[in-house]
Amino acid sequence: MIEWATLVFKALHIATIALWAGGLVMLPLLFRKYRPQLSDAAYTRFRRLTHYSYIRLLTPAAVTAVGTGIVLIMLRGIYEPWLFAKLALVSLLAVLHAYIGHMIVTTAETRGMARLTNPFLVLVPLLIVMTGILVLVLAKPVFVIDWPQWMTEPQSNSLPRLVPI
Repeated sequence: MIEWATLVFKALHIATIALWAGGLVMLPLLFRKYRPQLSDAAYTRFRRLTHYSYIRLLTPAAVTAVGTGIVLIMLRGIYEPWLFAKLALVSLLAVLHAYIGHMIVTTAETRGMARLTNPFLVLVPLLIVMTGILVLVLAKPVFVIDWPQWMTEPQSNSLPRLVPI
């Protein structure tokens, strides 16, 4: 039963990651079309496309990808250092996702008058982070961390008192 659940969650995880990653690449490229000279009809199309793709497609895909990833971690019991490095990169991807959302809100509030960041300054970090995630997942490198003994074994010391009795 667990193998079946793992397969279903892995398929859903991969599908939503593909959707999320593709959308995160698409939106900065769409921002190249944003300019003050847009007609009302073109601006409305731009707003609907960016807003609805972010709200109705990318954000649910991101939440589903992260949620299914958490379920997979629990189902498979993988707690390796490469996974924690991957989770750090996924956190950066979430920050970039939020920044793209900020750019969408800025375009809505200024009606064509905002000066947006160059889309390639968003796209390049996105691609670097996505490539890093892919490399970590496919290579699963072994990180050897030589922690000091006091960090890996209980020391049987009592906790310090914060309030005197």
